[in-house]
Amino acid sequence: MEAMKKYVAEFIGTFVLVLFACGTAACVGCSTKSFDAPYLLTALAFGLVIVAMAYSIGNISGCHINPAVSFAMLISKKMDVKDFCGYVVAQFLGAIAGAAVLMLLIGKDKGLGANGLYEADVVKSLIIEIILTFVFVFAILGVTSKPEFSSVAGLVIGLTLTMVHIFGIAFTGTSVNPARSFGPALFVGGDALADVWVFIVAPLVGGALAALCWMFISAPSENKSTSKKK
Repeated sequence: MEAMKKYVAEFIGTFVLVLFACGTAACVGCSTKSFDAPYLLTALAFGLVIVAMAYSIGNISGCHINPAVSFAMLISKKMDVKDFCGYVVAQFLGAIAGAAVLMLLIGKDKGLGANGLYEADVVKSLIIEIILTFVFVFAILGVTSKPEFSSVAGLVIGLTLTMVHIFGIAFTGTSVNPARSFGPALFVGGDALADVWVFIVAPLVGGALAALCWMFISAPSENKSTSKKK
């Protein structure tokens, strides 16, 4: 039952992320070609959703609402394989449900906030998304590493996602989240669906690299361990 509560929380969180954040991008007409009010509103929408969900479901599931985050937690040994699988399924279902409701409300002509390749270049898009996800997940691992940060963790994570979007929207629309990309792409179809693998693979790689890097720099040094034993 406890596991199911976590999965339901992840479903709800990812549903809200796609409906409200991707919905904002679609409704305000966010474009990768112009740094204007819609661009900033979209970046803020993604960050604010994370803040809202972190302080509502964070104490239940940790508010991953992102397979890349869950993958990093798995690598960091902060969750087991069973929960990882449950989280990812819930996240993808939540994203699909959110995109379905969004399409019902506004249709798919506005793109549903789907991602796109930067300059039609797969390699560049992979590199960009890996870097963006690395920064985002690295911040999550850092701010959740100590209990004393818990009161501000949601705010820090939300602001980090906003920052990542402010930089990344101009390139790929910013994914850093395989579920968030898959939901809209599934209904938009065409190039969005054909290229969605980039926005699944790159965030997972970025999340894995962030976990490995964090584990390396946060591990106690040999000298400290030796002095403690003495």
